[in-house]
Parts: sequence; C-alpha cells; structure tokens
Amino acid sequence: MLDWEQMMEVTALVQGTRSLIERELAKAEVTVKGAADYVTNVDFAVQDYLKTELRKRFPQISMIAEEKDGQEQKKSSRYWILDPIDGTTNLIHHYQLSAVSLALYEEGTVTFGVVYNPFTEETFWAGTGCGAYLNDMPVSVSSDVALPDALVSFGSNPYDKGQAHRLFALFEKIFLKTADFRRTGSAALDICYVACGRQDAFLEWNLKPWDYAAAAVILKEAGGVITDWSHNEPEWIKNSSILAAAPGVYDELQKMIETE
Repeated sequence: MLDWEQMMEVTALVQGTRSLIERELAKAEVTVKGAADYVTNVDFAVQDYLKTELRKRFPQISMIAEEKDGQEQKKSSRYWILDPIDGTTNLIHHYQLSAVSLALYEEGTVTFGVVYNPFTEETFWAGTGCGAYLNDMPVSVSSDVALPDALVSFGSNPYDKGQAHRLFALFEKIFLKTADFRRTGSAALDICYVACGRQDAFLEWNLKPWDYAAAAVILKEAGGVITDWSHNEPEWIKNSSILAAAPGVYDELQKMIETE
C-alpha cells in the first residue's frame, strides 16, 4: 500500500495532466472504437504520460488501462488501473464532465484511487484507512437519506443499446420511487458525487474496471457501499455491473435490482 507521501505524489501526477489535456484538445483527433465508443489523442497522450511517469517511480507495479496499448504482461499482484479520460464522449462535445481516473489494485482489492476533473479542478482521492477527500477537504456520503428523497444517477450503457429496453424498465422503476435522476456520462465522477453527498446512488450495467475502480475506494472511504448487482464485491480487474450508494438507500435499491 502507498504511504501518505506516495499518495500525494501520485495525486500530483494526475493533476499534472491538465496542461497536457488542454494542449491535446486543440488538435481534436477522434477515432471510433465501436458503437458510441470513441478514443481521442487526449486519451493516448494522458495514458502515455502517466504510464511513463508511474513506471519511473514505481517500476515494480504493472498497468491495466483502457486503451489496449496500455496493457502490460502480468508481473505481480499490483496494478495501476487507468482510464486516461473517463467521459470521452463528453470531452468530444466540450461537456466538461470528464475525468482522469487512476486506481491501485493490490492483492485482490483496490487500496488507492484518484479521480481528477481538469475542467473544474476537482480532485477526489482516497487511500484505504485514510479517508476520502475532495481536494484538501474530507468528504462523506449523505446521511439519513430516505429513498423518496434520493437523487440517483445512472449510466445508460450506450455501447450495447440492445439492453436498453431491460435497463430503462429498471431505471423507470427506480425513478418512480426516488426524487429524481441524473446522468453525467462519467461513471467515475458519478461515484465520486455519491461519495461527497451530491448524489445518493449510482448504477450502471457492465462497467469496465477502469470506469469504477478508483472511484470505488473513494466511495468506500467516504462511508458508502459499492457492490455488483448480485450484492457481491466487484471484480476490480473484470467488468462488473455496479451499484454505488449511501447506506441509507443501498438495500432498497439492491432489492429493486434483484427483482428486475
């Protein structure tokens, strides 16, 4: 596990991507990977930068990253899990809800995570046993929230629209029992918003590990609950359908998912 000084060093590295993102955005190179799935020169630039800098400082830790050239041969039970830009579609549309998401996976769990939005300069970060923070301020999930008052966010899984009928039927059921819905287009930011109490829950089907790993440790350190849709610990280095919530609404939402 990283010590406090190392966590600060890695967090600063992630924050250091801001100028790189601004510079690369001016080039506006977009490639279509699949249905509603894009990659930009920004993604590759951020990934290359962090891969290089982290390898200098932590040569013994491998990396799992969204863009396939970031995959490394398994060398140990420790991995950086990186999404260079979570919310690439938002980035392309200048929506300013995108984030660099970096987690450290060790011995079957995630022990450190940082999620950085360069457009708002908000940095969410946490280490196991150290609490969760937004920039320098501790954060926690909403307390004593009841489901009828809950603000819930969701991911619509645009990469597999064949699931839309089933998923939106579930979303409708939840929407009718809660205060309102939100959708930002960035799972990492949505989970962090649950961690700091802006939202009370988030759910999405079939998320990739780099979409949720960093935000998961932030949420847990903020007092939240995160599982897959079967009430199990997420796979961390595999795809999982994710429910992230404040404890006050988790059980009821999980029951609705299970009976869907």
